[in-house]
Amino acid sequence: MGIAIRTAPIRVSGAPRRWANRVLLGAVPVALISTLLIFLMTYLATANPAAEKLGETATPAQIAQLDHTWGLDRGFFDQYFSWLSHAVSGNLGISYFSDTPVTDSIKQRIPIDLSITIVAVVVAVVLGFGFGILAALRRGSVFDRVVTIVASTLTTIPEFWLAIMFVVLFAVTLGWLPSGGWIPFSQDPLAWLQHTILPGASLGLTVAASIARQLRNSLVATLDEDFVVGARVRGLSPRRVLFGHALRNASAPAVATLGLSIPTLLGGAVIAETIFGLPGLGKFALDGAQSHDIPVIQGVLIVSIGLVLITNLFVDALLSWLRPATRRA
Repeated sequence: MGIAIRTAPIRVSGAPRRWANRVLLGAVPVALISTLLIFLMTYLATANPAAEKLGETATPAQIAQLDHTWGLDRGFFDQYFSWLSHAVSGNLGISYFSDTPVTDSIKQRIPIDLSITIVAVVVAVVLGFGFGILAALRRGSVFDRVVTIVASTLTTIPEFWLAIMFVVLFAVTLGWLPSGGWIPFSQDPLAWLQHTILPGASLGLTVAASIARQLRNSLVATLDEDFVVGARVRGLSPRRVLFGHALRNASAPAVATLGLSIPTLLGGAVIAETIFGLPGLGKFALDGAQSHDIPVIQGVLIVSIGLVLITNLFVDALLSWLRPATRRA
């Protein structure tokens, strides 16, 4: 008599497939459309880089020859697909005016913008989540009202004004921190932090204010939910109720706010670079725009878009972990 053995089917987690769908259906089309718009914007520019480089004494024949050398006399799609194929392989072209590879120039400058953005995110998360949680736990108190008023005020203050005030207070008046300049992390970590804390904090404070407001309101509502009340009835400690049950469900709006602020932080780094004299991507792009250096403009924009897409994918994954119902949907 044979014995039938029934084995349970092996189920493979759908996480890799979900990530593939997000990348293929979300990030890739956005990246392609963004590159097309970037190239179209520079293609339709009225300025002639060849004339800018050769100067006023250049003849039309010399300008036409340089246009041919750079490939600017070819059709739009011919130029676009040639540029895109090189960009995918990491070749962003050669600067028209400095004759240096754009990729190398970006590699030298991108640590500055990433450092400012990382410091800004840390400031936003620590202050935003810290004050948002405390305000929710003390709702209706004087502390809660002060946090709400300060957060509402900070969201209306421009980042450049905060940056200037930070320079006046901490660099000029108190002399605690340098007013500008840049030291790589690999050279001196402490000096790196001293040079990035002011620009990073000036950008992160407004984001922290938005996170604190979102988290405070969401956490107040979550603490009154039935599953939180049930956790208290079961005798769980207040810390476990807060961090194990309420905060995970309430933090999704704050995390979404942080994700939406990443492009603002990357863009705000341009302002911070100007005020604090940092030679980052913003200064690089500004110089390229003023001189009509098309490869520089295209390179900086495509790298910035890539950073935004990567951070959005990370935030999307974090939101899925915080909200399993969203992942199942």
